[in-house]
Amino acid sequence: MSSIPFTFIIIGITVLVSLAAFSNKSLEYRYILNPYIVHRRKEWWRLLTSGFLHGDFAHLFFNMLSLFLFGLATEARFHEIFGEKAVFFYLLLYLSGIIIANLPDTFSKKNHSGYNALGASGGVSSIVFAFIMFEPTAKMGAYILPPFIPAWIFGLLYLWYSKYMAEKQYDNIGHTAHFWGALWGVIFMILTFPPIIRIFITKIAGSFQ
Repeated sequence: MSSIPFTFIIIGITVLVSLAAFSNKSLEYRYILNPYIVHRRKEWWRLLTSGFLHGDFAHLFFNMLSLFLFGLATEARFHEIFGEKAVFFYLLLYLSGIIIANLPDTFSKKNHSGYNALGASGGVSSIVFAFIMFEPTAKMGAYILPPFIPAWIFGLLYLWYSKYMAEKQYDNIGHTAHFWGALWGVIFMILTFPPIIRIFITKIAGSFQ
């Protein structure tokens, strides 16, 4: 087990790459997710590299704050259940979360040459929802509100809101990536650690006693 949580390493790399791209638009253009380019040039790496880029400081800050708040706890749980393979599974969850969250728009927007997407939201959502599977009764809330509802209820509301906003397209936020990244966090935990289902149900049931 590394003396430095891998969450900090991911945050450090993401911050450095994002800051570099802020002042180097050619770097951003080379690695941003543009479905039109991905399909025509076969540059599939963009599904992953776009997760290390951000639109502005606020976008970067809130994604990395979320990763910090939930990543450390999730990483600790991974060490408990996966032992020496914890870092491998943690990285696999985060990186695959970025890729899977980008897949829907990569195919649905493949003929839209002006469409671009970037940000770590898919990977971060995967980490957050892995945490929810471990701690469904933990209190959670939005940034502007104190924690006040159980994590599992927050998760359901988050999925509903992300799906609703993705369908309505009221803003330029990647709600589709949020939804699929979050869902992947749940699926990943069930596939790699099936007892999580029992843990999840038992903790929720215990909260009603």
